Amino acid sequence: MEQRKIRLFPYRIDAQVEQVSEIPKGIEMIQAPAVWSQTKGKGIKVAILDTGCEVSHPDLKGRIAGGRNFTDDDNGSPDVFVDYNGHGTHVAGTIAAISNNTGVVGVAPEASLLILKVLNKEGSGQYEWIINGINYAVEQKADIISMSLGGPEDVPEMHAAIKRAVAANILVVCAAGNEGDGNYATDEFDYPGSYNEVISVGAVDLQRNSTNFTNSNNEVDLVAPGAGILSTYLNKSYATLSGTSMATPHVSGAMALIKQIASESFGRNLTETELYAQLIKRTIPLGNSPRLEGNGLLYLTAQEELAKVFTPAVVAKVINQ
Repeated sequence: MEQRKIRLFPYRIDAQVEQVSEIPKGIEMIQAPAVWSQTKGKGIKVAILDTGCEVSHPDLKGRIAGGRNFTDDDNGSPDVFVDYNGHGTHVAGTIAAISNNTGVVGVAPEASLLILKVLNKEGSGQYEWIINGINYAVEQKADIISMSLGGPEDVPEMHAAIKRAVAANILVVCAAGNEGDGNYATDEFDYPGSYNEVISVGAVDLQRNSTNFTNSNNEVDLVAPGAGILSTYLNKSYATLSGTSMATPHVSGAMALIKQIASESFGRNLTETELYAQLIKRTIPLGNSPRLEGNGLLYLTAQEELAKVFTPAVVAKVINQ
């Protein structure tokens, strides 16, 4: 395969701090704490394809189920998936950090993380690394693949790998991209986020406003908090970052919760298509064009909120549409 490059989407580091003790606002905004009495994601494996992870971070210890390096960092050693960039560690924290009285907590604080390093310390990589990472996640029977990365090229081999993952009932969650121009009528396509088979995530700020950087197109499925997002960072620290890269792990973590809740409710394992439907039932419209927000904002208690307003018959009709 030609040595084409794929990269992290441009993102902004807003601040870095040594100590925090709070539930990040984005986690609260999607109503994750409200469902922790039902599940915290235990037994669900999320594969993170990114820049690696600082596995020694106190808020991530015990959450790492394994990992592999597919990049040229550390002479290509497959067993060294250290994060020299910070992006992957931040994503991991949003998905599954577990607070130890100090620090932060993720959306699914008992989920297991499979760290697949497919981007090097500069935040760039080869499509072959991404494809190998996807295939490895399938081999390791991951439940969810989270990818906060992309590029402008539609690479057939990468698309084929994603189709294999979805065929194996793996939910593939991808950032929509950060090339937005503030005009929802124009298209900005990045891949893999623009493939129909993936769950494409755009970003809103903590006041539920659409961000000016989020891509708009007809493949966006939903939005999640992606501006000023607090999570784990390098050297056992914390940082607030902004980008659709930060929105994506909110959805990846939420899918870990939804998969468990839905499986218990239906008494069986749901298909990828059925789980996607369960996700979309847990969104609320914000009033923007679907090209910007898809089905709306991730809101894990949307069905419970409906029940407070409408009769059971109306709620059942909405849920079963």
